[in-house]
Amino acid sequence: MFFDIVMVLAGLVILVFAGDALVKGAVNLSLRLGVPALIVGLTVVAFGTSAPELLVSIQAVLDHAPALALGNVVGSNTANILLVLGVPALITAVPVSRDLKHDFYVMMAATAAFIALAYTGRFAWPQGVVLLIGLGMMLWNSYARARTHRLTERLLASDEALELEGAEEGISSTRIALYLLGGIIGLPLGAHLLVGGAVNIATVLGVSEAVIGLTLVAVGTSLPELATTVAAALRKEAGVAMGNVIGSNIFNLLGIIGVASLVGPLPVPPPMLHVDLWVMAATSGIIGLFIVLRRDIGRLAGLALIGLYVLYVIHLFH
Repeated sequence: MFFDIVMVLAGLVILVFAGDALVKGAVNLSLRLGVPALIVGLTVVAFGTSAPELLVSIQAVLDHAPALALGNVVGSNTANILLVLGVPALITAVPVSRDLKHDFYVMMAATAAFIALAYTGRFAWPQGVVLLIGLGMMLWNSYARARTHRLTERLLASDEALELEGAEEGISSTRIALYLLGGIIGLPLGAHLLVGGAVNIATVLGVSEAVIGLTLVAVGTSLPELATTVAAALRKEAGVAMGNVIGSNIFNLLGIIGVASLVGPLPVPPPMLHVDLWVMAATSGIIGLFIVLRRDIGRLAGLALIGLYVLYVIHLFH
């Protein structure tokens, strides 16, 4: 058991650093090749920051633990809202912009589509194709909206590049190659350690792989987002948290399960159909209340979100 916990922790650490390296390498290579910064931000950064979750889900399918892959995504979406928004709110109020109304509707549409497909009994390649088509439509819509916004404000391409996560001015080709190599080697290694340790822990504790995916793996893969939002809250810049959570949740549902479904079938456990998917949907809907009411997420609301997550975890292990 101790060795398995060490494997999980080591896997998480490697995933965090390897994912960061991959983003830096891919972003700077794309900019070096002349890809517009706007495209890089909507695709390379979005895919790169979700690479750890993607590799964990693929590894889980390859290791014949598909329930862990589904639990990772469903649990991450729940944790993103209840923890990644709840914890920073204890430090400073998380601003909620009505400009996110469109993105909220997209997230809820993705959630509804995901749940509908889950009721077919499994996610195989046909369901995966549907999810990836939805992801493509979402990315195109985001590109069109962002391009219109950029043109309206008449921003220069150089200014756009400076806003990109991982962009480094004057970076050498050698460093770009090292970043990419570190990400390509580290991500599969971290995913292998995390999934192997998680499956063993589930066996020892006598709980399902889905429960471990919904809790241990989900929280673990959400730690980078949590650390980022807490750091932003300490700098009084928590306004980015809501947009990041919504974007991450959309990509988790459409992109990660979409790709994992092409690797192998993911049967949906009955308890997930009856409880966990609807918990995810309900927590996603909570964001809408703050957007419609134009209310920031304050300390009391943050405590309530964290309390809901604690109750959910207790239910899972009951």
